[in-house]
Amino acid sequence: MSTSHTNVGDAQVPAKLTLTELADLKRRGTKIAMVTAYDAAGGRLAEAAGIDVVLVGDSAAMVVLGHEATVPVTMDEMLLLTRAVARSVRHPLVVGDMPFGSFQVSDSDAVRNAIRFIKEAGADTVKLEGAGRMLARVRAIVESGIPVMGHLGLTPQSATALGGYKAQGRTAAKARRLLADALALQEAGCYSLVLEAVPTPVAAAVTAALEIPTIGIGAGPHCDGQVLVYHDLLGLTAGHTARFVKRYADLATIIREALTAYVADVRSGAYPEERHTYAMPADELAAFEATAD
Repeated sequence: MSTSHTNVGDAQVPAKLTLTELADLKRRGTKIAMVTAYDAAGGRLAEAAGIDVVLVGDSAAMVVLGHEATVPVTMDEMLLLTRAVARSVRHPLVVGDMPFGSFQVSDSDAVRNAIRFIKEAGADTVKLEGAGRMLARVRAIVESGIPVMGHLGLTPQSATALGGYKAQGRTAAKARRLLADALALQEAGCYSLVLEAVPTPVAAAVTAALEIPTIGIGAGPHCDGQVLVYHDLLGLTAGHTARFVKRYADLATIIREALTAYVADVRSGAYPEERHTYAMPADELAAFEATAD
């Protein structure tokens, strides 16, 4: 991680992590920590914990907006969430996740929407899913001056075409295809690559073959970094979670208990107490009461 700093008022804060420094982490063998976050509070806490990269993922569709898949989230919704995160962090790279429909139609659409992430939302880079015909999209965005993070393996926006939310690259032919796609994305200009739900040996081979860092999610320990969804690792996700999720806390239980205690206090009158209220000068109170009478 960079040790350079910039002055903000009287405080020193770490300078923005650069793509060169990110690449250096891979060369040095220093693992990259990436997390999704969807609001200012999440961004601030991620930065305070030492996170290198914050992804404002289209998983917000499910985690924040209540959809059952990532596809429904819109550009405007993603820009709103990305803007909130970008305002709250200084050091981590902020990656805006391009939602379904924002880059598939044409190169010009892809460039225009990528520019919106940078210009309107304050993102540092964007991420998009897939290879194949998406290679042209990557090249067009990179040529416009915007860095691109790729995404291979399980690509949620095309999960239906992949046969559902299943691990990818589990046959020799599919593993070779995934490796070829990874090399093609690097050649197209990607500065990093997410590998999702990929067998460990395949992810290891891809990581060894690439000069750019790989970020794994369900892709084993040999990637150059790891990413988890903020709400998953904090135990805020209801229902089933993927096998690669490790819960580092059970905040759902803590929050539920706190809210239950609040409800009980409100109904019993235990809240608010005297210390939670505001007074007024006695003469002003007497004048008010006289007027009220």
